[in-house]
Amino acid sequence: MTTIPPLVLEVPEVMAALRMSRSKVYDLIRTKKLDSFTEGRLRRIPVTALHEYLSTKKEENA
Repeated sequence: MTTIPPLVLEVPEVMAALRMSRSKVYDLIRTKKLDSFTEGRLRRIPVTALHEYLSTKKEENA
């Protein structure tokens, strides 16, 4: 059976992936540096948005 990788992440998963605090992740979302959407009351971050954020940070620091 093939496992499908997730297309969206929850805030705690992004916190763990980036090793950042909850407030820092929400700050990135609030300032539009990290794209997200809500589904009901839940905040979701597309995996592609996380990759775009990391790519942008890498370019800024090059």
